[in-house]
Amino acid sequence: MVCGDGPQAIASLGSPLNPNTTNVGRRAADSATQMVQLVLPHEANVHGSVLGGTVMHWVDLAAAIVANRHSRRPVVTAAFDEMSFLAPIQVGELALLEARLTMVDRSSMEICVRVESENLLSGERRHTGTAFVTFVALDPVTRRPAPVPPLLLETQEEKDEHARALERRRLRLERRGRSARST
Repeated sequence: MVCGDGPQAIASLGSPLNPNTTNVGRRAADSATQMVQLVLPHEANVHGSVLGGTVMHWVDLAAAIVANRHSRRPVVTAAFDEMSFLAPIQVGELALLEARLTMVDRSSMEICVRVESENLLSGERRHTGTAFVTFVALDPVTRRPAPVPPLLLETQEEKDEHARALERRRLRLERRGRSARST
């Protein structure tokens, strides 16, 4: 999956990973996940499309699953770098979420979540949004940031996305530094 580009199948998940092997690299495909949500009337705005906050909740859940699978530790959301809404998802349509790791640092992980809609009557799918979410793994006892396994980059596509993730991280830390200095 290239974040923001055409639909691609997520690789089948491997076996459960041991949380005590944080120095052994792991593939993005080992933690990738897919979620499907049927958009119901109670999740809609006055225009009959799903609320943006509901989509963000689903994105956060999908990204948390990926971060948890990769780290095999408790995780918390640290940042939503970007959430673009490109098209609405109407009541009665499916929201399809594909989430995949793009970057791993010492204790943090960036996950790209691609959101599509599917019209159940026509089968038509369209890209409706993309989000980049950062999670931090925690030590289960101290609740402090804990190291996570490195990300093995297997394809050129993964290497390119990783380079873009490093740039997003740089910009995020730069913004955080400016914000801390202004308060």
